[in-house]
Amino acid sequence: MGDREPTPCLPLEAVSAPEHAPGTALAQAAAGGDVRATRELLEQVAPRVVRAVRAVMGPTHPEVDDATQLALIAFIQALPSFRSECPPVQFAARIAVRTAAGVRRRAGARRVGHDPSVDVDTIEVPPEELDAARRRAAVRSMLDELPEEQAEALALRIMLGWTLKEISEATGTPLNTVRSRMRLAKDALRKRVAEDPALAAALDRATRES
Repeated sequence: MGDREPTPCLPLEAVSAPEHAPGTALAQAAAGGDVRATRELLEQVAPRVVRAVRAVMGPTHPEVDDATQLALIAFIQALPSFRSECPPVQFAARIAVRTAAGVRRRAGARRVGHDPSVDVDTIEVPPEELDAARRRAAVRSMLDELPEEQAEALALRIMLGWTLKEISEATGTPLNTVRSRMRLAKDALRKRVAEDPALAAALDRATRES
């Protein structure tokens, strides 16, 4: 996926004062209705939102642009609930993941193991890149069918590379609950790819706890 994915919220102990995280002052001003601050904040978070949406939906999904706009709108609407636990760009990335998963679900892209935006059977790429593309395609399809909380955890872990601890901190969810959601999501995914041992192995590598 070329570009770096959005980095997750920093562990709270690594931030001396959450209110000093980059963009926090803008987020607070935007939440209060400051139009200029809102514009500047959107300019800051937009690249991260775009990458998160493309990671979840596939870069050529026909509704990527719509999902990006919806994610940015949802981010602004959610600012009053932002408590500075992490930088605003990470808050925006999480909202983008949830929004993109919802758009995919509504679009009805339910062919497990195949994403029209990544035709892994016809792309000439090195085996390791093909393996990654197939894994992403399978996960994207599964996001359409998993419960929302499991889909979010799986997308943050596999698509954006967040650790379980980082998912816990960003979502305000106990670490054991995140582990449980990941376990359920992985079990569901394994059932759908059982006929493809190589893909199943790749998924295990991608979701191994760190």
